[in-house]
Amino acid sequence: MKLGFFVPCYIDAICPQAAISTFRLLQKLGYEPEFIEGAACCGLPEHDMGYLKHACALEKGALPYITDKGYDYVIIPSGICTGQFRDHFTGVEQTPELRRFLDCVRDPVEFLHDVLKIAELPGKPRFPYRVALHHGCHSLRYLHEARPTELMIKPFDKCADLLNLVDGIEVGYATRRDECCGFGGAFSVWDASCSGQQGRDKVSDYILNGFRYVTSQDMSCLLHQQTVATKNGLDLKMFYITEILNGDAESCAR
Repeated sequence: MKLGFFVPCYIDAICPQAAISTFRLLQKLGYEPEFIEGAACCGLPEHDMGYLKHACALEKGALPYITDKGYDYVIIPSGICTGQFRDHFTGVEQTPELRRFLDCVRDPVEFLHDVLKIAELPGKPRFPYRVALHHGCHSLRYLHEARPTELMIKPFDKCADLLNLVDGIEVGYATRRDECCGFGGAFSVWDASCSGQQGRDKVSDYILNGFRYVTSQDMSCLLHQQTVATKNGLDLKMFYITEILNGDAESCAR
C-alpha cells in the first residue's frame, strides 16, 4: 500500500509533534509514508473567509504535488484539512486525477479505524490517566467520526474505540460533549469575544469534571483550548490523538 503524508501548514508551524507521532505510528504499523513536500496549505482559511480567488490560487499551487502520484491513501493529521480537501477543494478543475486524490484522503482516525481496522496498537502504548475526548466540529459532522447528539442513531465513536486500545486510559467527555469549543478558524478572529467565551466554557467544564488531559482528532481545536486554558490559569494539557496512540504522550504528562 502506497501512502502519501500531507502535513498542514499550521501543524508544521505550531505543533509538529502531531505529525511526527502520526508518521511514526504509521511506520510502526509497517508503512513508509511518502512525505508530500511543497504543498503546505489546502486553502481552508481563505475559503472560510470567502476569499475564494485566494483559495483557488493555493489549490492550484498544490496540484503538482498531490495528483498523479499513485497513492492508495493520503494521510493528513488534521480533521479540518481532511474535510477541506474532500468536500471543499472546488476552486480548480475536477479532473479524474484530482478526484482520485481527493477520494483517497483520510485523517489518522479514519485510516486506523476504517481502513486498517486495527485491534491493537504496536508497542503497547500506555497512558494511565483520565482523558477528555473533544470531537472537532468538522471531524464530527464532515468526517462522521462519532455520533452528533442531534442525530437519533446508534451511538458510535471511532476515536474512543482507538483510544481504548491504550493501556490504562479512561476516556470521558465534557458535559456537552459535542459543543463547539469556539475555534472555528476565521470565526475566532472576527468574533473573538464569542469565540473566547465558548473556549472558556469548554475548558472550565473539563476542570469541573476532574480532567487534566484532553485529546482530539483536531489539533486546531486543541490549540485554541490550550491557549484559553493557559490564559485563565487552568491546569490542562492537550495531546493530539496520535501522540497518545503512539505512546509519546505518557512521558509528557505532568
